[in-house]
Parts: sequence; C-alpha cells; structure tokens
Amino acid sequence: MSKRFDKMKLPSRHVSMGPERAPHRSYYYAMGMTLEEIERPFVAVASAGNDSAPCNTALDPQANICREGVIAGGGTPRRFNTITVTDGIAMGHQGMKSSLVSREVIADSVEVSVRGHCYDALVGFAGCDKSLPGMMMAMLRLNVPSIFVYGGSILPGTHKDKDVTVVDVFEAVGQHAAGNCPLQELIALEKVACPGHGACGGQFTANTMACVGEAIGLSLPNSNMAPAPYKSREEIARAAGEQVMVLLEKNLRPRDICTRAAFENAARVVAATGGSTNAALHLPAMASEAGIEFDLFDVAEIFKSTPYIADLKPGGQYVAKDMHEAGGVYMGMKTLLDGGFLDPEPMTVTGKTLGENIEEITWNPDQKVFYDVKAPITPTGGVVGLKGSLAPDGAIVKVAGMERLAFTGPARVFDCEEDAFAAVEKRDIAEGSVIIIRYEGPKGGPGMREMLSTTAALYGQGMGEKVALITDGRFSGATRGFCIGHVGPEAAEGGPIALVENGDEIAIDAEAGTIDLNVADDVLEARRKAWQPRSNDYQSGTLWRYAQNVGPAVKGALTHPGGAAETHVYADI
Repeated sequence: MSKRFDKMKLPSRHVSMGPERAPHRSYYYAMGMTLEEIERPFVAVASAGNDSAPCNTALDPQANICREGVIAGGGTPRRFNTITVTDGIAMGHQGMKSSLVSREVIADSVEVSVRGHCYDALVGFAGCDKSLPGMMMAMLRLNVPSIFVYGGSILPGTHKDKDVTVVDVFEAVGQHAAGNCPLQELIALEKVACPGHGACGGQFTANTMACVGEAIGLSLPNSNMAPAPYKSREEIARAAGEQVMVLLEKNLRPRDICTRAAFENAARVVAATGGSTNAALHLPAMASEAGIEFDLFDVAEIFKSTPYIADLKPGGQYVAKDMHEAGGVYMGMKTLLDGGFLDPEPMTVTGKTLGENIEEITWNPDQKVFYDVKAPITPTGGVVGLKGSLAPDGAIVKVAGMERLAFTGPARVFDCEEDAFAAVEKRDIAEGSVIIIRYEGPKGGPGMREMLSTTAALYGQGMGEKVALITDGRFSGATRGFCIGHVGPEAAEGGPIALVENGDEIAIDAEAGTIDLNVADDVLEARRKAWQPRSNDYQSGTLWRYAQNVGPAVKGALTHPGGAAETHVYADI
C-alpha cells in the first residue's frame, strides 16, 4: 500500500479493507483488479458523456485518459457516467422542462454513486450547460478532493466565409418566418453551424460555467477554454487525474477552495465576460451545497460594480476558441486582479492561491478578446440584477452588447412559451410591447424553461431591440436583446407577474436596476383576491417531485436544504 495515503482514514476502507470486506473485494477481483490496486485510494472519474449532443460526445475519451493520470498519481480510478439534457435539442418544446431538473439529477446521481461505492476523490467531466454546475454541486456536497474538467467548446462553423454558431440557426428561423431567409438558405446553414464535438462556442451558459470552474478554483488554470477537438484536452485530462491525487494527499477539499470570496470572484468573472444569466441561478445553488448564503441579490451587487471587458458572443464578436488563443480566462482575470476586482487569497486545485496562479500569467496587449479594466467595453455590467414592484424577489438581464438600457411599454401576456412563440411566428407582436411569458418558473413550469427559440426568432425578425421580454422562466446564455428572466416570486406562487394584464404599463431601467408594474395598488389588490393557483400537466414522475421540492430562483432553485443543514459530510465517513 502507498505510503502517501493512509487508506484506513479514507472512505474506501469501508468497501476494501479487513476480513469483513472479503465479499466486496471479490467483486474487484472479478473486474481483474490486483490486491495492490484494491489497497490504493479509489478515485471516481465521473463523466456526463453520451450520444445526446456534440457537447457530450468528447467527454468519455477524456475521462478514460484521466484514468491514466490517477494511476500515475497512485490511485485506482473508477469510471461511471451520468446523464445530461442538452438545451439546444430540448429548446422550444416541452423537453426544456427537463433541463434545469437535470442539474439536480446529475448532482444527485454523482452523490449516490460516490456514497454507495465509498470513493475517496472525484474528477468530474461535463460539457452541456446544466452538467457543469451539477457536477460542481456534487463536489461541494460530497467534499472529497475534487477537480472539475470541462470537455471543451465546439469550433465555429463557416457559412459564406463567416464564422457561425447554433445561435445563427435559431435566429435564421425568425428570419425565415419574416420572409427574409429562403428555406434552402436555412437548410444550408443548419448543416454547417456545428462542425463537430464540443459545447456551444459563445459565452453562453456552458462556457460561462467553465470560466466559473477556473475562477472559483475547482479547475486547473487555463484548462477549460481549449476546444473539444484539440489534442491538448488529453494532456488536461491526464493532469487532472494526477493532480487530484496531490489534493487527496494534502486533504485539500472543495469547501477549502470555494469560500465566499471565491464565489464573489466567480460572479465578477461572469459579469466581466458578459456571461449567461443562468450563472445567477447556479452560483447560489453551488454556494448552498457548501453552506454559504449567496443569493441572486449578492450576485447582482457584484455585477453592479464589475467592468465588462470581454468581447464575446452573443453581445460581442469572439468565441471560446478565440478566448483560448488570447490566453484563456486567466488572461481576463489578470487585468481584473490588477484593477482590484478579484480577491487573490482563495485556494485553488493547484495547491496555490488564485493570486499565485495569476502571477504566472503575463498580460498580452496584442490579444483582442479582453480589454484592460482601465479601458473596459463598458464600466459596469455584462449582466445586471433588477428589483421592483413586478419582481420583489429580483430578476436578471444580460445587457452585454445592448445599446438600449431602459424600456417602457404595454404588456402582452402569455401563460406559456408555446403561445408566445406562435404569436412571434405570426408576426403578431407590436413594436414597443413588453412580452410577458409566465407560469414557466421552477414550480409553475415545472422546470423553469429557457426561451431561446422565442428570443432568437424575435431577433431574426429584426424585433430584438424593439420589444422587451419578461419571464419567470429563464433565458439561454445565447439570448440577446432586452430579455429579463428569473422574475420572482413566480406566477405559480401568486407573484405580481401573475397579476399582469394586457395593456398594463411596465417600466424597466437596467441602469437603475428597476423593474416596475405601473398599476394602482387597489387594482392589484383586487386582482390578487381574484387570482387562483393553476395546476399543470405534470402530476407524477420526476417533474412532479421537482415541483414539490424546488425553492425560488432568488436562492438558486434548490431542492434540498444544502450544507447549512448537514449533520455530517460524506468525506468524513
């Protein structure tokens, strides 16, 4: 047995050590393991790899290479898989109700596999949006030494000598509906937009949370922006396997790394890169796993004072491949730290602090993706939090790349996304309208759907900056335009959004951070008394169970009490 590790102090002793564990060892011998391998620490290598979408198809080969690193580091790797729901395919229909639910299923499945088999450490591979926070939530929940690895983004497609992404296809659907894109053009675009393995290339939810992985210290420096097809991803996977053994030797755990200061750093990086509004849902959920109070308003407060410095799609012009070539997220963090916007003290999986890691980075003045904080794209806010009479529990909007930051107009109310999308397709939305899509929140949906099909169709019709859209559901990180999500309390809970009627004036000011329903109090009170809760079609199964347990978006749409309620931590069993 390795002298570096005392197996009798590790969880895997419960399934491998002593005469009473002879039946357990017989299973390991059945798989061809040696006594030496059984006596080493057991390291979970969890992969969200599957054939559902290109986001996930490169993960299993990387996870297999990670095993080599674990073995080189003195451990015994144990591979297993979890599921994903891929938003690009789930988008625009009832399947999107499963998307946010999948975050919890992923975290839960990794937890129960690690608990059931008593693994000592964890390396997690994820590619599509919800699998990233889901995997990191499991790491924080279990608190065994862990490293998060992103599978990498897709390379841009090429159409008519221009770089394109899947968002161009979503927007072309709107152009086609408006009569500005022939069907053959749409078909030609759909065939080239996604040229191979990897997650969406812009600063959408997957790449936003991949940046979070590095900023919060759970990923190796400059590991996550390398595109999925790059050979360097193999070296990253192997290095993660080796480094997790160093963390196990030092007993350096996720909660030692992900302090409140680390969460604040991660929120800074989201705002500075014009990241997905979904981060304001996932960061509070991750924090809860560690027993840290960090809600939408905490995130929004940080967003308010953070310069927007990364010229990334959908608000800007570059994609993850360009960010990687510019020096990765650490290049952006270099100027943020120099400007006093990051805390250098939080520990990272390198065994060094974030500040020590950043010291090894040299600022490259020739790269085009990141602006210096002294001359940002805008002084504040790729992402902004809102609060007001329409959203007492808050809401969120992505303003990166937007020129118009205030909007007042009459409400056009829809009680589900399908009805709104149908109206958009028929071009039955007037300029200046504030579109309300409600009963799409965590409970009401259930599942808090994203609205990319609707927002992209509006943009494709040239209406993207001419209307506003408000929902108690979510928006894709790929959404652009005046689109406000996470409105709380949600309609299913009787929040003010449930009381809006067609024609009501709604005023939004992203600079002031306000969102108000301009209707007299007595009128609202009468509507409130007349309001009746609604039932949905999901009265059994996973979505029913989710709706019973899920909390408000302001706290991350949590389904359990989190670390604050723990009486034990798995890593200490």
